[in-house]
Amino acid sequence: MKYKVFIDGKEGTTGLQIFERFALRDDIELIEIKEELRKDLEERKKCINASDITFLCLPDQAAIEAVSLLENKHTKIIDASTAHRTLPNWAYGFPELGDDFKKKIETNQLVAVPGCYASGFQAIVYPLTKMGIAGVDYPFTANAISGYSGAGKKGIAQYEDLNRDASFDAPRLYAMSQMHKHLKEMKAISGLKEEPLFNPYVCDFYKGMLVTVPLYVDRLKQKITPKELHEKFCEFYKGKKFVRVMPFDEKGTESGFLSANHLAGKDYLEIYISGNENRISITSCLDNLGKGASGAAVECMNIMLGLPEDLGLNL
Repeated sequence: MKYKVFIDGKEGTTGLQIFERFALRDDIELIEIKEELRKDLEERKKCINASDITFLCLPDQAAIEAVSLLENKHTKIIDASTAHRTLPNWAYGFPELGDDFKKKIETNQLVAVPGCYASGFQAIVYPLTKMGIAGVDYPFTANAISGYSGAGKKGIAQYEDLNRDASFDAPRLYAMSQMHKHLKEMKAISGLKEEPLFNPYVCDFYKGMLVTVPLYVDRLKQKITPKELHEKFCEFYKGKKFVRVMPFDEKGTESGFLSANHLAGKDYLEIYISGNENRISITSCLDNLGKGASGAAVECMNIMLGLPEDLGLNL
């Protein structure tokens, strides 16, 4: 059986990466749209409603418009934009957070793929609040770095310009107003009382991401050592292919260093726990276009269609 798939916004980075993941699959029939018609409302409407799965790789308003074109209960929508991630009638596309998340993806017509930074954050904070280790009123902070592929076409072009400004050679802090677009879901999905303090950096490498959440042990609901916390995370993510809790080392890794791009091209996420009896650091590592975007979207598609969740993905 072949599933009919339409990628609305195939020309963007996320859409292209989804398309690449279909290259070796023989169960997908892509619905193509002519270049001159890819913004034509009626043509897009026809493609969406003819599909089994439509991926929306669009700006928020265009994604909202695309959903309004849906006319049947057969077509399933997977939206990679920010527009629908906190709406109750949409499933949040991070099945590893719990059986309830996976079940909603399996049964829902509408699925919103998490943001890349939000994926790294939720992988850490959701288990902390779910297991009662941290309260929803804990003053969470997150520091993160990402490759420039998450900066969109304009940003990618700036980084790849041979005549670029020297400032692009170093990590660049942005969203300094604490108004980053991922903050809404970072707060909502874990049920936090406040949005976290979030400091993201874009850096001079193509893809990869680290998200670090530091913790003061005496402000947690449970007094816990890094090793004990590691054991709880191992149990929480036991059997999950796409979230891997890495072996415990109080330095984080054997060398004491962790590269942000070592999972480039992979579709899973790693978690590292380190620290001491007073302060604990938890870091998630992922490909911002893998588990942080396109890989997660294809994983959700596989679940929605009742297929092996890792089909066509890079583990």
